[in-house]
Amino acid sequence: MTARTHDLAAFNALAIIVLAVGSGDHKITLSTLLISLLANQIGGITPDIDQPTAPFWRNLPVGGYFGKLIDKMLGGHRFLTHSIVGLGLFAFLSRLLLHFLQPIMRSVDTRLVWLAFLIGMVSHLIMDTLTKEGVPWLLPLPMKFGFPPFKLLRITTGKNIERLLFFVIVGLDVWYGASHYNHLLHLFHTQIV
Repeated sequence: MTARTHDLAAFNALAIIVLAVGSGDHKITLSTLLISLLANQIGGITPDIDQPTAPFWRNLPVGGYFGKLIDKMLGGHRFLTHSIVGLGLFAFLSRLLLHFLQPIMRSVDTRLVWLAFLIGMVSHLIMDTLTKEGVPWLLPLPMKFGFPPFKLLRITTGKNIERLLFFVIVGLDVWYGASHYNHLLHLFHTQIV
């Protein structure tokens, strides 16, 4: 999948979980909301740090060099970072980083930021499971899993079916936002402090 599809999928996964689970009586600060959205988007592209041509590396001054180095360290594209082992590794490292940053982010609920990051990562893996290449979910087992099981029915990255999927998701977002506007507005007004 392309970066913009992963961005949209990460945001949608976060929105679906927030709307389904809700926050109950728990108030969320505006800083937690904004940093959680950023963390979610970073999580949505994190598995592709194993690809030297990923947008993450292209946007850094010497990113191409680091991208090639990371690619070799992580075993190439769609290897470690696209597995449950990689997800666990990034969960641990991101939690450690947020624990370290907590003293300078006192008004931020780092647990929610961490969950938003992980939701973004999982959405990336799920979306890549829909592609022809599949994902090595059970690494170190040397097999890639894809859905549907027949490669012929899966999506080719950057082709028309992926573009169509992107616009279908955007259309569903617009429909849902319009049809549940009052509920969304109520959540925003009562949960954000």
